[in-house]
Amino acid sequence: MSNDALPPRHCVLEETVATDIPVVADYLAQKTGLAKGRIKHALNCGALRVKKRKGGLQRLRRATAPVPAGSKLSFHYDETLLAIKPQPSELIEDVGQYSVWFKPPGILSQGTEWGDHCSLLRQVELHFENKRQVYLVHRLDRDACGLMLVAHEGTMADKLSHLFASRAMEKQYQVRVTGDVLQDAFDIDSPLDGKAALTHVRVLERGADSSLLSVQIDTGRKHQIRRHLSAIGHPVLGDPLYGEKTTGGLHLSAIRLRFMCPVRGRMVEPFVELAKIRKYWQ
Repeated sequence: MSNDALPPRHCVLEETVATDIPVVADYLAQKTGLAKGRIKHALNCGALRVKKRKGGLQRLRRATAPVPAGSKLSFHYDETLLAIKPQPSELIEDVGQYSVWFKPPGILSQGTEWGDHCSLLRQVELHFENKRQVYLVHRLDRDACGLMLVAHEGTMADKLSHLFASRAMEKQYQVRVTGDVLQDAFDIDSPLDGKAALTHVRVLERGADSSLLSVQIDTGRKHQIRRHLSAIGHPVLGDPLYGEKTTGGLHLSAIRLRFMCPVRGRMVEPFVELAKIRKYWQ
């Protein structure tokens, strides 16, 4: 029976290799029973990470690459995940040392052990033809859409990260929640995970079934907006974790950033046109 007859749809291989591997794709085919074509596709999607004697885990994409003895292989294959064809992120502005992107929903900020072809960082690498380094500066939930910054130098990544950590980065979101929010403007300051968290809310539109909000956050706790709004009885529309999943997706978008640009030395304010966002809110 050939490898193509009944290939596994899901497999994980984690091991430290005892001897030199001349061609990594041949080795993985022997170990997993996957056809070499499937392995090449998985490697191109970032499903293999290798840790050599020095350094950490690094993605290995070249199917013909050798791997020295003593290296740790971490191969995660999932046919369903690898078949996903992600929507492309859109370059808003290229500043050289960093770039501004619009991330559509369904795109991760960075890859996981299962690959990185559905991540913003990989899309940015490919956009610049792997000629620039990419550094994650901040995160945006996979199901959310909106603005993200990607640094292309380590020092710039540190500078931009400091803006977020020091609260010198103003972040504005537009969110549609369930129900009629009665107050025009208010703050939510309930701690999250034992840490202070502050969310500023202003109502833009009201309806019997939903309300459109402008939201700003001073802190960046995990799922802060979603958790805070759910806690007051108005979960974000389409939120499968803290509300109710719908076919229309998560109605949360990062629409505006405002910060002192470390490159140009002046305040900048990248934003997203509302029409770009609302086509995802069905």
